[in-house]
Order: sequence, then C-alpha cells, then structure tokens
Amino acid sequence: MLTHTAARLLAVLRIATGSVFLWAFLDKTFGLGYATAAERAWINGGSPTKGFLSGVEVGPFENFFHSIAGAVWADWLFMLGLLGVGVALILGIGLRIAAVAAGLMMAFMWAAEWPLAQQTSSGEPTRSSNPLMDYHVVYGLAAAVLALTYAGHTWGLGRRWAKLPLVQKNRWLI
Repeated sequence: MLTHTAARLLAVLRIATGSVFLWAFLDKTFGLGYATAAERAWINGGSPTKGFLSGVEVGPFENFFHSIAGAVWADWLFMLGLLGVGVALILGIGLRIAAVAAGLMMAFMWAAEWPLAQQTSSGEPTRSSNPLMDYHVVYGLAAAVLALTYAGHTWGLGRRWAKLPLVQKNRWLI
C-alpha cells in the first residue's frame, strides 16, 4: 500500500524519468545544441548512434558496438525506444512495456560504457566512478519500479489506460 505522498513522489519520478528519455529523443532529432549539435541532428542526416557507439573504447563488446554504429536499423530502434519510453512514462501508460524497453536500452548502454574497466583498450584510464552502479542501472531500475507500483495512476492516464478493453484482455499492456 502506498501513501498519497509516496504515490505523488512516484508520479514526479515517472515524469522526470520520462523527460530524460524524451529530451534525449528531441535533442538527437533536432540538434538542440546540448548533446547534439544542429548539424548532427537526425533530421539533418546525422546518426543518433554513430558518435556514441563508434567512440566505445572499452569492454568485451567494443567491436560489436563499432559494427552497429550508424546502422539505420540501430538508429531507428534507439530513437523509437527513446520516444516510446519517454512518452509512456510521462503519460503513465504502457509502463510495463516501457520498463522492459528502458531496461534493455540502459543495459546495452551500460555494456557500451563498460564501467567495470579501469582502462580503455588504448591503456588510458576510463575514469569510471563506480564499476557496477551508474545512471544506466538507476534509470532501468526506476522504470521497473514505476511500472510495478502503478505509478501512472497518479497524475497520469494509467487508470483510464488500464480500463481499455484491449488492456483488460492483455494485462501486459498496463
């Protein structure tokens, strides 16, 4: 059982976490000048995965990530994931699917940064501050907690969503 204060705090966490994903989508799509310059925006022909994945310099999956950097299918999956997770969390609908998608995205990004390593493949220090726990893990866990606590019911469309006949027949859509 959740108190009203706890439910509201989970709603704030849900909206804040969704905003992180949605902002990343918007910045990479339109090149708002934060993580993505306008000339590297997706709508201007830039690749949302190329810069990050081609810069992977550590871990056992380094070659794999280099091989998919800039691939059209990887760009689309990544961007649809950012958009879908962001919108679902902000609206409070489809939180189970959003949690799985966020968990997978964050697991792949954690593996790409491989915080377990102390040195890059060229011998430089990684400057990893924690070998196991980083923001990718926290975002993935937050999405799971939000889905499992029905955080979309407070200040979201979760209650209405859950009453839809399609969702009633397919509870995994909650």
